[in-house]
Amino acid sequence: MPLLRFLQTPQPDADLTRTYDAIVVGSGAAGGMAAHVLTSKGLEVLMLEAGKKLDLDRELKSMEWPYEHPRRGQMPPGHHALTLNEYTIRQPPYGAGQPYDKVYNYIQGGNGADYSRNFMVDEKDHPYTGTRYAWVRARTLGGKTTIWGRLALRLSDYDFKARRRDGYGEDWPISYKDIAPYYDRVDRYLGISGVAEHLPHLPDSIFQRPTRLTAAEATLRAKMAAMGRTVTPYRAGVTTDGLEHNKYRSRCFGRGACARRPGGCDIHAVFDSPTGLIYPAQDTGRLSLRTNAVVREVLVDERTGKASGVAFLDAETGRAYEARARVVVLAASTLESARIMLLSKSQAHPNGIGNSSGHVGHNFCEHIMGPGVRGLVKDRIGAPRTIDDGRPGGFYVPRFRNLKERRTDFIRGYGFEGSAGNSMFAASDQPGFGADYKKRVRDLSGAYIEMGGFGEVLARYENYVALDPNTTDRWGIPVLRFHYQFGDNEKKMCEDMANTAQEMFEAAGFEIVGVSRTPLTEGWSIHELGTARMGSDRRTSVLNQFQQSHDVKNLFVVDGSSHVSASCQNPTWTIMALAWRSCDYLAEEFRRGRL
Repeated sequence: MPLLRFLQTPQPDADLTRTYDAIVVGSGAAGGMAAHVLTSKGLEVLMLEAGKKLDLDRELKSMEWPYEHPRRGQMPPGHHALTLNEYTIRQPPYGAGQPYDKVYNYIQGGNGADYSRNFMVDEKDHPYTGTRYAWVRARTLGGKTTIWGRLALRLSDYDFKARRRDGYGEDWPISYKDIAPYYDRVDRYLGISGVAEHLPHLPDSIFQRPTRLTAAEATLRAKMAAMGRTVTPYRAGVTTDGLEHNKYRSRCFGRGACARRPGGCDIHAVFDSPTGLIYPAQDTGRLSLRTNAVVREVLVDERTGKASGVAFLDAETGRAYEARARVVVLAASTLESARIMLLSKSQAHPNGIGNSSGHVGHNFCEHIMGPGVRGLVKDRIGAPRTIDDGRPGGFYVPRFRNLKERRTDFIRGYGFEGSAGNSMFAASDQPGFGADYKKRVRDLSGAYIEMGGFGEVLARYENYVALDPNTTDRWGIPVLRFHYQFGDNEKKMCEDMANTAQEMFEAAGFEIVGVSRTPLTEGWSIHELGTARMGSDRRTSVLNQFQQSHDVKNLFVVDGSSHVSASCQNPTWTIMALAWRSCDYLAEEFRRGRL
């Protein structure tokens, strides 16, 4: 719990009899940023969130020890987290036919899952169909930012202009210089820790105090420098120095259970959308919020073809409502925004709103993961315990493939996330029992180091989602059907990923304990992107460079669905920088009466 908890000032209720300046659908990174920017520009905004508003301080408990929880942090009986085997063998819908009361995605299988259980959707209520896909969804105020992994990276022109380098896909309609000022604003407003490395393919942020590398990580950094590769402290979306302009967040003290998965921070040193963006936006008096509002359609004025509001269902009562606004901003997540657009069929937009190109739902991309390495650092065996678990992250190895050299087996690149040192839960994979077993576990607990790769999945038109005509969710709304799988480029990239991971640990002098070479199920990275990409050609894209619909000028889609390609860097910081840039444009167009 924060040492000092600030109460919000009274907030205006959602008024469905009025016409707002803008409706924002979704409250995660993109929706929160849209609400922050638009209210700061003087617009009256209604935010609709499909999930409920939970008390983050009471749910997350990142300072709680396992022995303080009645089940050591585990979920109660009857609550089941899907396993890798289930994703591998079965086809969705994964909740169908399960004997459990509740069925959750795979991350609820980690330690401390009970702390995030109430954020996650029940797969029984939220089915999807088609090809295998591990779709992680949080329905709560703040969305997945309440439990995200915190890695906050920038993209560069190696990503925005990748086609110019290798001829594949499409370039983004923006360059790094267009978005750099907005990355800076996100850094200053939300806080980010890290170390400047001056890499052209991974631009530096405006960093606050970094977290320290452990001894083994420092060894890896020194050895990799000799190979021309960089190992840098985790670039975390965490304020380590504090933010004087935000009364809801505390600086990081490095003492939480940050290695517990899923994440979450009850002192809000880690960025989350409610305390970082939404509560400050509500304090302007210009943001109204309605939770449990499941948006199913963007409404259209048939006379003009423009968006006039949204139709939604109350998640608890099932009752139907409509809300009106001069501008509609979709920020419901990459896949849910595409679903809403496809559901929004009208005489003016028979294939779904904003879908004259036929590209809504297509060019779906993400990150592939699975290959990685685990090593043992022998000089750390039996070393005194250090407090490493309270760090928001370990280290990051930026991309090094296809920068200067050109490989013949795959295009684009990958990075590694990793960590070493002591954690709250010591590795217990040693054989034996009794006193000798306990001593060996203690001696080895801080001696392991591991890292796993995140690689770019190419955006392909044939990887897409569409509406399933035969399956609906708990509220009777058609669900998504997946048509998605990794291609040969990703598989060859994974082979190289495993080889280089092993190569780097061997070069550092670590004993190799295990090497993973198999890609995990599609969706495992939780980095869904594409489905409504930006572009200069309205025949092959859905949005312009300001995430504004080519077809409907008062419709904006500001989440990850607008991304043209996935790059290999985690997307949250880019989503927010783009949303800030687009909402600046939106507010100016609104002021000039052009929307």
